[in-house]
Amino acid sequence: MSVDIIDPANLVYAKPALMNDAEMHYCPGCSHGVVHKLIAEVIDETGLGNKTVAIAPVGCAVFAYNYLDVDWQEAAHGRAPAVATAVKRLNPEKMVFTYQGDGDLAAIGTAETIHAANRGENIAIIFINNGIYGMTGGQMAPTTLIDMKTSTTPNGRNVYENGYPLKITDLLSRLPGVCLATRQSVHTAAAVKKAKRMIGKAFENSMENKGTSIVEIVSTCSSGWKMTPAASNKWMVENMFPVYPMGDLKNI
Repeated sequence: MSVDIIDPANLVYAKPALMNDAEMHYCPGCSHGVVHKLIAEVIDETGLGNKTVAIAPVGCAVFAYNYLDVDWQEAAHGRAPAVATAVKRLNPEKMVFTYQGDGDLAAIGTAETIHAANRGENIAIIFINNGIYGMTGGQMAPTTLIDMKTSTTPNGRNVYENGYPLKITDLLSRLPGVCLATRQSVHTAAAVKKAKRMIGKAFENSMENKGTSIVEIVSTCSSGWKMTPAASNKWMVENMFPVYPMGDLKNI
């Protein structure tokens, strides 16, 4: 005789249907897992499961296909927007999105990102910005903060030698092909709700062929930052948010 642990009438939360039964490889406190859950919820709730094609790049984000049960295409490092362009043009009825980190999107893939957005390709870009190369050893990324220590800037990022942090979402928001450019986070319950709403808006824009949407998620990297998850969240709020403030930069 089987007994339900939870009466269905009392169930307030369940794992999103589109999330696979796969053990997460991400480090404790990493923001990727939360964003995966939000993407799965949005796709499931909008009934886009059979209409979604996602593009996975290189870096910590590369294994997203292990966790989300949608059609995936893997791209070379930085080339996700170019691949997404082809997929969407050949399948205009599909909801097409890329899932990229800052090293992938704002460094190696800067050209692909800017030109896809400038053309107004009808894709959504989910951009995880933790200010560092997380997978490959904690090197400085274009988004690394001034004076932030990394494995390649052990004394902190120096403007004279390394330039300024690249605010790629601000740059993209100025392009006429971009219909949505927003910056969110997932460090609190309220922030998670806002992030989910904007991911939903980006996916809706792709289906309605409104142009390019970019949702930047300012995130933590506990391992790369050499901090506990709690300390990482605090450091993010105190240091990342002033440079990368939350909110919409463009929403048409």
